[in-house]
Amino acid sequence: MQVNLPPDLETLVNKRLSSGGYTSVEDVFRRALEAQDAEESWTDEERRALTAHIEEGFLQAERGELIDGAQARREIQAMKDTHRLRGVVRLQPR
Repeated sequence: MQVNLPPDLETLVNKRLSSGGYTSVEDVFRRALEAQDAEESWTDEERRALTAHIEEGFLQAERGELIDGAQARREIQAMKDTHRLRGVVRLQPR
């Protein structure tokens, strides 16, 4: 398969390649398509849950109920660990 890219997309691909995070043009496209596929696989329920979770965090911040960066990193790591064990992320309100 051959793909002809407009100049703006070619510039983006080259930017990704020069960052060192990609080994080839195919790698850039593979990761982009995998990310798009993952995004499109979200259900409406998962999107609503994420939106509600973000809104909850915003409201907590407005009330001054913030945590420091170290605590946030610990909580995110715990969520990642849970995700790896279950294979699924379930967002739940605090």
